[in-house]
Amino acid sequence: MFDYHPDDLDVTISEMLVATSDSADHELPEVVPAVLKLLRKRLGMDVAFVSQIADGRRTFKAVDSSPDFAPVVEGMSDPAEESWCQYVVEGRLPEKIDNAVPLVMAGQAPDPGFDIGTHLSTPVRLADGQVYGTLCCFSRGVQKDADIDRLRYTANLLGEKLSEGAGEASR
Repeated sequence: MFDYHPDDLDVTISEMLVATSDSADHELPEVVPAVLKLLRKRLGMDVAFVSQIADGRRTFKAVDSSPDFAPVVEGMSDPAEESWCQYVVEGRLPEKIDNAVPLVMAGQAPDPGFDIGTHLSTPVRLADGQVYGTLCCFSRGVQKDADIDRLRYTANLLGEKLSEGAGEASR
């Protein structure tokens, strides 16, 4: 018998990412927006996204937002140094923040211009250890049960998929 429920989120995400073979040269698989939507909804967040950090910039490569709140959109870019993503990659912010408001008020996190309650972010690493960017999600309210491990699992799968596509592209 299986030791997991077939509808388990990790299984669904794994099947979605592993089943696709459309990435090349570190480009996101087409299924990533659907994965983000699934993560955002299941984790009770308002926004989920994949960012790429390159050449001193953070670029939003794929974004899913709740219908009533879309503070970031695909293609937006800003200086990496001013981003929460870079802070997490460098260890200046933890991967899981239950309530980010006090950190912003104390100047320990950049002010995004809107309230962030719970914030989850984890690096997306390629097979060679290089950081592609981050997988993040956040809510305006506090979601104490938000699961950083689920986000890490998805980021690891995405990193493997991006590395696989780059390996095929270089052959």
